Amino acid sequence: MDLVFVDSNVLVHSEDGQDPAKQERSLAWLDVLWERSCGRLSTQTLNEFYVNSTRKITPPLPQGEARAKIRRFQAWMPLLIDHAVLETAWAVEARYQIHFWDSLIVAAAQHQDCTILLTEDLSDGQGYGMVKVVNPFLHGPEILDRPQ
Repeated sequence: MDLVFVDSNVLVHSEDGQDPAKQERSLAWLDVLWERSCGRLSTQTLNEFYVNSTRKITPPLPQGEARAKIRRFQAWMPLLIDHAVLETAWAVEARYQIHFWDSLIVAAAQHQDCTILLTEDLSDGQGYGMVKVVNPFLHGPEILDRPQ
């Protein structure tokens, strides 16, 4: 089974009713990841989700509700960013010439043995070692059932 690293933008769109199509697609992905117990994330993505969902969407998610959602995502074993993850992120940044924060997401996905990185922030289909970027707004979760 593929492990899927979920970037904060997917989590934020799942709460943002301003773009119903993205919200629906995000929720579909999250539902499947919960059903299959194959979702992964990091403390970085949870921190970004908290800030963006409580401040940048309209209406903002109440802080208590955002905290409850983050507590629920503890079941996905969020990766703590440590020195080993930083070293990997720096290597990804140097090799692929991508923004450091994106490199940190790729590194976290690699450290959790994910084969899919669900994000709209990197090029769909791009590979970073064993991790392949999938834009959740271009592909639905049914791609998890396709042979790789």
